[in-house]
Parts: sequence; structure tokens; C-alpha cells
Amino acid sequence: MNLFDLTGKKALVTGAGSPSGLGRAMAQALQEQGAEVAILSRSARIFDIAREDGFFGIQADLVDREALKRGFDEALAHLGALDILVNAHGITKVHPAETFPVAEWDKMLEINLTSVFLLCQMAARIMIPKAHGKIINLASMTTFFGSTLIPSYAASKGGVGQLTRALANEWAGQGINVNAIAPGYMDTEMTAGLKTNHARRQEIFMRIPAGRFGTAGDIKGIAVFLASQASDYVHGAIIPVDGGYLGR
Repeated sequence: MNLFDLTGKKALVTGAGSPSGLGRAMAQALQEQGAEVAILSRSARIFDIAREDGFFGIQADLVDREALKRGFDEALAHLGALDILVNAHGITKVHPAETFPVAEWDKMLEINLTSVFLLCQMAARIMIPKAHGKIINLASMTTFFGSTLIPSYAASKGGVGQLTRALANEWAGQGINVNAIAPGYMDTEMTAGLKTNHARRQEIFMRIPAGRFGTAGDIKGIAVFLASQASDYVHGAIIPVDGGYLGR
């Protein structure tokens, strides 16, 4: 028996609109193990990625709750069922806390936290009747510590951690696994600014025992594990993939 086989499973992955992003890598990983995958993003690049990788692409802005529901329903209509939900979408904005714009705060919480809850809720309504399902959220290093200049991002990712645990408490007994992956510093579009900030980049490197930033490929294995029957007794976990950053 292959514990990691996903043949016949139906998966929705959000936030897969970046060519080098974590969402795309996780979608590829699920597909490589046999799952049929729909991907959802606000970016129009989603259709290019879907065409290149053989996914079903859906464009929807998750800050808009009606668009979120439409995108989810479109994915479900195409897949015909839902076994796996991966919430990999998110944004960040950098401002000092004392001048952080309230409108940016609201948008961040809506996209990074509220939309995650709504997608989990819609998925659970499908998964509970069949007593099986896998929900994977994307946490962060800021789920564990506060950082600086990104108060709304830190608050939202702290919330994702607690939401993951809360939903696991409610749904584990109904056959649904809710867990989260907490990526460390990954070489993606979101961390592109660090490439021009040599001092900050070196500061981070000094705390990573692995001696490098992570890549999108580094996230594939944990995504397959949490989506497969290999993790059937794993509930409410927030698993770091950080090159040892948290252990330093």
C-alpha cells in the first residue's frame, strides 16, 4: 500500500498564481501523486499556469466574498467532489505599526484569515457527510513570533495557526484532518525585497542552520504527506518547513 498515493482524489489549491510560488509547487506535488487539481488565484497568470501544468484554473479575488464563493463553486462543479483543500493564498504589506493604514489592515485580515475560514467552512460542508477530507492551511514563521513592520500579516498568520487548531478540534472526530504548514524564509516573490537588502538577508542566513533560503520544491513533500492517508492521525499540527530556523 502506498500511503502517499492520491489517485482519484480531487483537490483545490488557492494562491497558485505565482510561477515560482508555494501554491503552484503544492498543486504540482498533489498532481504528481495522482490527484486532479483545480487552482484559484486573483492573478490572470492562473490560466497560463493551469495550461502549462494541466490544472483547471479559476480567477477570483478572495477579498470579495461573493467572488470567493463563486470561485469555490466553480472548482467544485469542475471537480465533481472535494477531498483536499490547500489554502496557500496570502499578501503582505510593510508599514510601521504606528502609521499602518487601517484599510490595509482590514484587507490583510480579510484575505489572509477570513477567506481561509470561509473556504474551510465551505469545504467542511462537503467533507463532513462523507467523513473524510484533508484541509491544509499556510501559516508562517510569524505564527510563532511577532516580527516587525508587518503587524497585520503577523496577526493574520497567528490567527491561521489558532484557526487550524480550532477547526481540528471540531472536525477531527468527523474524519477531517486540518493542519498547517509554516514555511520559513522561502525564495519567492514575497521575499524578493530581501535580495536587495544584503544586511537583512545575511542576518536571516545566520539563523538558518541549513544555510539557505527554502525553495518552492522544499514544500512539496509535506503537502503530499498532509493530503494523504499517511497523515490520518495528524490533527491541528503546525509544521515548520524552515531549514531549522525555529530551532536556533
